[in-house]
Amino acid sequence: QVRLVESGGGLVQAGGSLRLSCAASGRTFSTYRMSWFRQVPGKAREFVAAISRSVDTTYYADFVKGRFTISRDNAKNTVYLQMNSLSPEDTAVYYCAADDPVVGGLYDYWGQGTQVTVSS
Repeated sequence: QVRLVESGGGLVQAGGSLRLSCAASGRTFSTYRMSWFRQVPGKAREFVAAISRSVDTTYYADFVKGRFTISRDNAKNTVYLQMNSLSPEDTAVYYCAADDPVVGGLYDYWGQGTQVTVSS
């Protein structure tokens, strides 16, 4: 079973930055497409960003383009989300997810989430 553990969340003022990390267990991290989602209580989980296995392709939700950057270090089994110019609307629990080609689905594994709170 693959385990994903997010970290790096916290409280930051509007306009500030945070870098989230998601560390994965196992030896096949480099084969996973990795994504970040976020969720506010009472609302559906929404896609934030994704990065391909080979690091050459990234995808972003429109509301984070130009502010957030997803990256990965396959040697460290870790994916990152650099978040800049944060606003209170970015307050949410942020989750990472992995697509395992062996399983063949989307978002086969999820982390437990890390809280990001942006104060105005």
